[in-house]
Amino acid sequence: MARRHAQAPRRTIFAKHLVIMAKSPILGRVKRRLGREIGAVAALRFYRHCLSYAALRLARDKRWRTVLAIDPDRDVAAPFWPSRGRMVRLPQGKGDLGRRMQRLFASLPLGPTIIVGSDIPAMCAVHVAEAFAQLGRADVVFGRAPDGGYWLIGLKRTPRVLAPFAGVRWSSPHALADTLANLQGKRIAFAATLSDVDTGEDLRQEHASAGRLIFQPTSTHFI
Repeated sequence: MARRHAQAPRRTIFAKHLVIMAKSPILGRVKRRLGREIGAVAALRFYRHCLSYAALRLARDKRWRTVLAIDPDRDVAAPFWPSRGRMVRLPQGKGDLGRRMQRLFASLPLGPTIIVGSDIPAMCAVHVAEAFAQLGRADVVFGRAPDGGYWLIGLKRTPRVLAPFAGVRWSSPHALADTLANLQGKRIAFAATLSDVDTGEDLRQEHASAGRLIFQPTSTHFI
């Protein structure tokens, strides 16, 4: 009688997902607070190059799958988005920031998932890799921002997808504290603290990294 060979059980592959939240780079739609101080054209130029740098730094990294989550939804197929790298585009959908991020966390395929903003001049692959490493030992990882918010949030998404965004006061000094209050009893980790750029003062503080972006010539396509 022929000997049967037992098959090794299949292992579920959990791919890592990195989501970059992006707004359509249209004059007057992005960086309006910054635009009131430095001019709408300069603010748009800054945002375009900041998003382009994020795509160049992060989307080509093979350690994760990069997703560009776009607002508004109707612009997902627009020609002005970054086109290089391993990146797919998805609509953010309706609702406040919490509802949109929750939808992304719930809808992506299995695997730890990190969401970041697209206006973080100092952000690079090292910061994202550190955050994914933290998720190996935690349920949730945050990248703090100096203003009381956060530029990065990641969920392990196993055994279930957590829902940490109820009642969060977005665009306020309470955003991180409110989110943490929804995660009582969960293992929390923190990655690097980085700043986004919303005002002229933010830009001055980030000048070493942001200055080269805002004064570069712009182009029709990001990359």
